[in-house]
Amino acid sequence: MAKTIVITGVTRGIGRGLAVELDRLGHKVIGCGRSADPVAELQTTLGQAHDFAAMDVTDDRAVADWARRTLAEHGAPDLLINNAAIINGNANLVEVPVAEFDAVIDVNIKGVANVIRHFAPAMIEHNHGVIVNLSSGWGRGTSPEVAPYCATKWAMEGLSKALADELPNGMACVPLSPGMVNTGMLQSCFAGGADSARKPDAFAKVAAPFLLALGPKDNGQSLTVPG
Repeated sequence: MAKTIVITGVTRGIGRGLAVELDRLGHKVIGCGRSADPVAELQTTLGQAHDFAAMDVTDDRAVADWARRTLAEHGAPDLLINNAAIINGNANLVEVPVAEFDAVIDVNIKGVANVIRHFAPAMIEHNHGVIVNLSSGWGRGTSPEVAPYCATKWAMEGLSKALADELPNGMACVPLSPGMVNTGMLQSCFAGGADSARKPDAFAKVAAPFLLALGPKDNGQSLTVPG
């Protein structure tokens, strides 16, 4: 049966890879990205069966409007994937400018909370659906020069597990590490060292079925997409 899936950060990297693969598998994808041109390009590429919007997840009012329209037109999602995230430029914590630190926190934590705030109530009302918050290996371990990013992904582990305790028995929330995926974010950290990681399309072929199989049995578990 076709599912309705909401993905943030849908225009590049992991988000785009998942959107393309879920389309191939016959599911409806509703997504958002910050830039209008990539959003329009993805809409043209995947077609009118899907619904993509240009929106910044840090803008709670914009998220509320997007969620209201999405729920009215498509109903409560079966799967909500909080994927949108940014990373700081490699630097020791004391050298990260305050504006850059704040931006990482705003997108990676507050943005996730905004999306959950406006989509989860409809899912809870139906006691149905899975919320997936993208974590990281750096949400369960650390490395130098990415402290702000690590902080946000550790936050995803705690936020997800606390939300899992609040959900009805028919739902689930999980923090999910994608493993190593060759995205622009990974390249910003490792440059050519990212070349050995899976590309987003190869990742999505494994990750999409894994995500679609999640259910109440997985609630509160820290999971990792198989390698």
